Amino acid sequence: MEKQLLFFFSALGAFNGLFLSVYFAFIGKKKNASHYFLSGLLFVISIRIIKSVFLQFKPGLSEVFIQVGLTACILIGPMLFLYVSSLTNKHLPKAWILHILIPLSAVITFSAIYPYWEFKRLWSPYFVKTIYFVWLLYIIAAGIKLRPLATQLIEKKQKLQDHQFWLLSVYFGVFFIWLGYNIGSFTSYIVGALSFSVVFYLIILFWVLKRKKSPMFFEPKEKYSNKKIIDDDVNELKQNLHKLLIKEQLFKNPNLKLNDVADKLQLAPHYLSQFLNDNLGKSFSLFINEYRIEAAKELLLANTNYTAEAIGYECGFNSKSTFFSTFKKVTGSTPSKYKG
Repeated sequence: MEKQLLFFFSALGAFNGLFLSVYFAFIGKKKNASHYFLSGLLFVISIRIIKSVFLQFKPGLSEVFIQVGLTACILIGPMLFLYVSSLTNKHLPKAWILHILIPLSAVITFSAIYPYWEFKRLWSPYFVKTIYFVWLLYIIAAGIKLRPLATQLIEKKQKLQDHQFWLLSVYFGVFFIWLGYNIGSFTSYIVGALSFSVVFYLIILFWVLKRKKSPMFFEPKEKYSNKKIIDDDVNELKQNLHKLLIKEQLFKNPNLKLNDVADKLQLAPHYLSQFLNDNLGKSFSLFINEYRIEAAKELLLANTNYTAEAIGYECGFNSKSTFFSTFKKVTGSTPSKYKG
């Protein structure tokens, strides 16, 4: 009975982690870079934990699955670092994909040359320790980014926002899981897996009790500070945004959302929202509609066979009435009068 209970509680957190991973990646309504990185983080941790649990209680487990679990482990650190970066920086790290591709390529290449089932003595004392060391390096790198939040929490000079508390909780949770695996060699191998379940449910319980009135604590709220973005950043963002909209003609998508544009620019959605509202004095819909109207004006003057209504649809408006009312609001004229 004791063994069955230990198996149950060790595996429970991992399978729930897999469920949340799928939720953030495919089911949740709001999707941006931070959601995908959180999904990836939960996924690779869960795969690693499931491998540990079944290896402990089912020693005859296929050694291919053991290698898959170790491969997932190399990505825990990078996923944590990218998740933290996506919520603390206005930009993701340049070439962020390399943080995933380089360690993943290294472990796949090593696995192909030295398969786990043939070179166990090489994996256990050397390569597994290297994987944990890489994990630790990324924990340190993420910790450096979170240092201001930790200082703010300790000194209590300024109250942390909900998403900042959540971010620190995730960070320390991953650190304790790493610690659980590394002290497992002195206690029990299952400590790392069990620590994930404990940390997972403590974090969820903490947030349910503390923020039960908050509908979303995984990301910053859309509200932003009263400080305007500095001029240099404004000019750079304005140019990048204009180039993106013109090059990819994003405004022609009638279902375009602010999150879609923010992801293309590798920005946090609240940062782009702040730029539009605070620095340009425009809502996202008005800003995009201005691009649509400019494209419509060109088509109206091009003497095409398109009707005014067809031009509206071509330029990204989802109804005739919206096109006509927006056109008059922006230009002071109707599409027919403008065409002459």
